[in-house]
Amino acid sequence: MKSAIVQFLSGMGPDAAGRDIFQVLAMDDRALEQTHDFIQWLFPLATRSGAQPDAPVLSEDEVEAIRKSSLARAALAAGTDRMTIFFLRNGHWLTASDHNHLRITRIIKSLRLLRDDEAADAFRNLILARVAEAGAPVGAPTLGFWNRA
Repeated sequence: MKSAIVQFLSGMGPDAAGRDIFQVLAMDDRALEQTHDFIQWLFPLATRSGAQPDAPVLSEDEVEAIRKSSLARAALAAGTDRMTIFFLRNGHWLTASDHNHLRITRIIKSLRLLRDDEAADAFRNLILARVAEAGAPVGAPTLGFWNRA
């Protein structure tokens, strides 16, 4: 039997709030900004979330299952596209400190773990270009987190 996170990313099960992957991907920008429990499901990690301690923590078997699942890989790609649009379309996160900075770090780490370095680096570079375009308002410590993710 597949775990809840593998089922969610494969489009076959809900997250802890009862949403399926398609409902999460269809959230508008306002909902993405105001909802704080979806990002851990859309971009899971093998470490516990400080913001959502009940969020999934990936096992090695789950990492492998997600990597092998074409449906889960497609969901990660769609999630990356959706969050890219969110970050390009909105500028409120372009400040010295914002909760979206933690989301960006999570996305980079999750992509590196579940897809590959190329996907993680492409997302990070897009975010860094957006920051540079905005006059570099994000602080050096945050940029360091993104570069080490």
